[in-house]
Amino acid sequence: MAEETAQIKWEGKSIAELRGPTADQIWSLLEDFCNINKWFPSMDVCIQVDGEMGKPGLTRYCASKTLSTYGSYDEADVRWVKERLLMINPAEKCLSYEVLENNSGFKSYMATMKVLESNGSDAGENGCKIEWSFIADPVEGWTFEDFNSFINFCLQSMGKNMEQDVLSDGLQGRRLCQKITDVEYNCKEMNE
Repeated sequence: MAEETAQIKWEGKSIAELRGPTADQIWSLLEDFCNINKWFPSMDVCIQVDGEMGKPGLTRYCASKTLSTYGSYDEADVRWVKERLLMINPAEKCLSYEVLENNSGFKSYMATMKVLESNGSDAGENGCKIEWSFIADPVEGWTFEDFNSFINFCLQSMGKNMEQDVLSDGLQGRRLCQKITDVEYNCKEMNE
C-alpha cells in the first residue's frame, strides 16, 4: 500500500540552440549564479544571500511580481525562491542547484544547466546549446506538461536574451535596470 501512495518524480530536459555565440561566451553569463535576472523572463530580482561566488553553497534569492487579479502591479503577488548552488564545473560548463525555500509550490526541485558547443567544423561556428534538466516532486496547480513547457519557455527566452547580449557586444549586460512599473524602468549604465 505504501508503494501505491508514493509520488512519481517529474524529470525533464529542454535545450536552447544559439547561433553565433560560443559556449565560452554563454558560460561566462550563466556561471554568474546571482545574475540570472538579467536573462530569465519576468524575474525582477536575484541577489546573493549566503556563500561565496562561484562555489557550491552559494545561495541566491530570486523574486518576481505577478499581476493581481485586477491587472495591477500595485496589488501584485511576489513569487520568490531561495536556491543553493550544489555543483559548478567551469571545465565542463555546467552547474546544479536546488530549491531551498519558496512560495511557488515547489517541494523538491533540483536542476542542472550545461552549455555545450554545437557540432561544427570550427568551435563556435554554429553557436552552442544550453541544456536545462530537472527532477522535481509534482508542483501543486501544474501538470507535468505545463511545467515542462514553462521550463522550455524560460530557457528559450534566456537563450535569446544571452545570444542578443553577446552579439551586441554585451551592451545589455552593462546596464543595471530596476523595474519601476510595467512599462517604466530606471536604468544606470555600468562602467567596466
